[in-house]
Amino acid sequence: MKIDLDVLSPIERKIRVELPADAVSKEFSRVYENLGQRAKVKGFRPGKVPRSILQGIYGNEVRGQVLSRLVENSLREVFKQRRLQVVSHPKVEPGDLEEGKEFAFSAFVEVKPEIEVKNYLGLEVEKVKISIGEAQVEAALRQLQETHAHLEPVQDRDIVGRGDFVLLDFVGSIDGKPLPGGKTENYLLEVGAGNALPAFEEAVIGLKKDSEHTISVTYPEDYFKRELAGKAAVFSVTVREIKKKELPSLDDDFAKDYGGCASLGELREKLRASLENELREIQSRQLKDQLLSRVMEANPFETPPAMVDQQARYLAERQRRRLEAEGAPRSAEGPTPEQLRKDLEPQARRHVQAMLLMERVAALEKIEVSEEEVQRRIEEVARSARQKAAAVRELYRGEDAREDLRSQMVFERALDFLLERAKVKEVEAAVDAEQKKG
Repeated sequence: MKIDLDVLSPIERKIRVELPADAVSKEFSRVYENLGQRAKVKGFRPGKVPRSILQGIYGNEVRGQVLSRLVENSLREVFKQRRLQVVSHPKVEPGDLEEGKEFAFSAFVEVKPEIEVKNYLGLEVEKVKISIGEAQVEAALRQLQETHAHLEPVQDRDIVGRGDFVLLDFVGSIDGKPLPGGKTENYLLEVGAGNALPAFEEAVIGLKKDSEHTISVTYPEDYFKRELAGKAAVFSVTVREIKKKELPSLDDDFAKDYGGCASLGELREKLRASLENELREIQSRQLKDQLLSRVMEANPFETPPAMVDQQARYLAERQRRRLEAEGAPRSAEGPTPEQLRKDLEPQARRHVQAMLLMERVAALEKIEVSEEEVQRRIEEVARSARQKAAAVRELYRGEDAREDLRSQMVFERALDFLLERAKVKEVEAAVDAEQKKG
């Protein structure tokens, strides 16, 4: 096999391969032999069909198989010999293929760029001085209190007020015709919270319990359901129950029941420590993002489009699944999958550049992740997945999934390495004009 390799750019290679006639003939013979064992031709026993008959019936099919196998096997050998880190599907330009004659083809591929990374140690980054004050601790305590609130029936009145939780039955119509999806029973509404149509919530205020009422509501012109935008609807509403949110008292019993602490003071300190841990994690992510930006600014390079496209498609699919999981309605006016992929290209390109740079830093600094460490991470992911633990373990039995995880771990370790050696400067938090007035 004769190989010519042309460097078209830092990320593009042109490969030309010439195969001798005997290699071509051997491949034709191999394909015809396999075909003869399974081909069923009337008048011949399996394995006894003359090759001339097979050529007449399957000639074009055999030629396609031979072409595919010669190209795939040759390129696999070229990639191995020349140590090419190919990241795209080869674009092949085949020559004429005839049994008993030489065969040549050209292939164009994208490869990982050879990055000469520099200026990545001792980089200066800024950390904003932020501390957890009493206000943040109090807000966290109030949030915990809210999560353990419960609803109690209102006993001293039967008129709906703002802030009430009401259980409703309602039927809606527009121009005397039933509103699609407009009939509901036992619908729990927090009045004034903005979780339903604001005009509907306002109209419920003042209604009497156990009485049927008629209210009129006009949908906004920009309502997300176009068929309802600007339309006036009439609802027949019955208030079944009126409830109020009751908050548990903030005392030592609350700390024991909901915080696992002996006293309210201990719970406050536990919340403070939790908030401080969250703050450190946020600051660490911000510092690492600064580091990545500094390294990328100092080491520009051409990014393989195939890698960017693959990452953009991954991000688009992840966003689609997230929206579906959240129950977001599909909009006919929303971006197409292709447009979404295009919109995500800048984010995808930054991700690919960061991964390639950290991969190179890891190689230079001999940062590695062992198979045992990969397995431990898989077990951590599986435990956090709970009911889906078996599915997680099954996924990571595949070599590609394990290598993707290893690459992510190397990326994280290389970034931690840079942060440990960075020059972190603390700066005061910016104060806006309104704060200065205060």
